[in-house]
Amino acid sequence: MNTQSKSYSLKQNSFIKDFGLLVKFRLSLMVIFSSAATYLIFAGSNFSSIVLYLLIGGGMLITFAANALNQAIERDYDKLMERTAGRPLAAGRMSLSTAILIAGICMVLGIIFLVTISPLCATLGMLSLVLYAFIYTPVKRFSTLAVPIGAIPGALPTLIAAVAAQQTITVEALCFFGIQYLWQFPHFWAIAFLGHKDYIQAGFKLIKDIDGQPDPRFGIYSAVYSLLGILFLFPLFKILSIHPLIFIFLIASMLVFAFYGWQLFKRNDRMAARKLMLYSIMYLPVIFILFIISNYMR
Repeated sequence: MNTQSKSYSLKQNSFIKDFGLLVKFRLSLMVIFSSAATYLIFAGSNFSSIVLYLLIGGGMLITFAANALNQAIERDYDKLMERTAGRPLAAGRMSLSTAILIAGICMVLGIIFLVTISPLCATLGMLSLVLYAFIYTPVKRFSTLAVPIGAIPGALPTLIAAVAAQQTITVEALCFFGIQYLWQFPHFWAIAFLGHKDYIQAGFKLIKDIDGQPDPRFGIYSAVYSLLGILFLFPLFKILSIHPLIFIFLIASMLVFAFYGWQLFKRNDRMAARKLMLYSIMYLPVIFILFIISNYMR
């Protein structure tokens, strides 16, 4: 391979890597997993591999677009944080126009995929993008209300998947939306605790602080929000005919989530916040896998 070819290959690999960073590819996988899992849980005899592929593709592209727009808006603030200074826009490796173009292409293709499933899916997908990129993103510089706002687009992929399976918004679909909505509070707060100094330096207000330190009450709030998820399990127990053993495991998973939130309140340190964050990453896959297993135990 000559020097020119090597240079082109390096540039190509660099762009692919920066594309992944721009759209937060690894984080997007969580969204895709919860969406696909929800569809599998609700589809039943109406399962369609084409709908599943359209759902995964559409959800992924909308998420890519929202993340790219988020970084375009926050590029000057990302430079101020160690965690985000290496992002392509913040580091100057990608132009703003390129990022906007990528976001636009992903948005259009994502909406096309979702509208092929149903207009309601496409509407919810567009709502998710607008809430995340144009409301949550600016609000988090002014108020902790950004967290409940940002949790809505974070939970909408679950609702979109349920609609794709059932063609309407049902009680059980709203219950799944509620579980994923509540999950995001402890998850966000744990991340905000760990990156508190960075966020303060960049002017973000995801959690309140006391004398420059994160407010320990957010550990209590995390425990409460984790426990509230149990309320959504009871309607699902009857509607989805959840196996009693699986129901116990689901409640146990939420109780453990609450325990880690309580530990954050008691200890108020980075180790407790890291444990809460790590459990929050495992929590959703465990919950959805349990629901899928329950389907096969009916």
